[in-house]
Amino acid sequence: MAPIAISPHEQQNVEVLIKRNISQYKEQSAGPLTYNKQSEEEGSDKAKYQNYLPTWEQTQKYPPLEPFDHVEHGVNADATFPELLHAGVVRDDITPTIGTSLSGVQLSKLSDAGKDQLALLTAQRKVLVFRDQDFADLPIPEALEIGRYFGRLHIHPTSGCPSGHPEVHVVHRGIDDKSGATLLETRTSTVAWHSDVTYEQQPPGMSFLYILDRPTTGGDTLFCNMVEAYNRLSPAFRERLHGLQAVHSGIEQADGSKTRGSITRRDPVATAHPIVRTHPATGEKALFVNPQFTRYIVGYKKEESDALLKFLYDHIAYGADFQVRVRWSEKAVVVWDNRVVAHSAILDWVNGQRRHLARITPQAEAPRETPYEGAN
Repeated sequence: MAPIAISPHEQQNVEVLIKRNISQYKEQSAGPLTYNKQSEEEGSDKAKYQNYLPTWEQTQKYPPLEPFDHVEHGVNADATFPELLHAGVVRDDITPTIGTSLSGVQLSKLSDAGKDQLALLTAQRKVLVFRDQDFADLPIPEALEIGRYFGRLHIHPTSGCPSGHPEVHVVHRGIDDKSGATLLETRTSTVAWHSDVTYEQQPPGMSFLYILDRPTTGGDTLFCNMVEAYNRLSPAFRERLHGLQAVHSGIEQADGSKTRGSITRRDPVATAHPIVRTHPATGEKALFVNPQFTRYIVGYKKEESDALLKFLYDHIAYGADFQVRVRWSEKAVVVWDNRVVAHSAILDWVNGQRRHLARITPQAEAPRETPYEGAN
């Protein structure tokens, strides 16, 4: 079952539902109103990677994204992983179901065959953590070329980016920026599970997130295995989910960006995707809903949709035994497959230390559902 672009009339309905507060959207992003140019760009405590500091250019405007043909590089990869798992590599599976740390391999040195292996291993293990990488020190165009191998690079509609490089999504809280604490004035937790920009007709697949500056402690990232989340459900419940679609919307994210004095590079969109999607390389089925961007189930009344989505969100949030928590270290790069993984930043440091990362986000195929296959 293919995703469905939302019509202008349905888009209005989505906006009405948002105003009724049916979503659980949490705005975690800082923006130009909290950016301190002096502390980030001058003095002994200035940001380490000046070329990655965020800019918000109001003149950056882009037309709606057009469909494109995605090539899945994991399909024909060598499953023995000779470039990733050779004798000099130290492998540590962080949990049984999600997360592997690899030391002794440089992402920037992989051949095309090695990149294919990276796509397959990421799909299998969901999250890969690479330590001691040179990724952040590469010229930005070179880092973008690595990402571009895996798909068309997504330009985020609202986030800051390095000057001249809108394909880089910058995650940034500057030194002495304690604006994240305001989230806890109305919330009990900063956790906000999501898969990135699922409102797009072709959401991301492979995602590369790399550290530039970090707090001495805190600011970890949580990841959830959405394949295992699907598999933990009873066969009867899984069967009921098949055939359902849910609307994902970027409208509220765009509205929040305007409120923070930030930008909207494209008009926000809403798209209906299957609740269960199938990965093209592994054939695994995964839940594909998240409280940040999923708004309602198509064809269900509000109370019905709310009840089912709340169960799925709680199932994801409580699933500590199919999650992994990644602690950032200098020069680390985390690669995950956005099609089968949800994640959340943790805004738990309160001392005003800088947290600065960059994300390169290739888009993938439109989510597809394959038929229910019965009990595993």
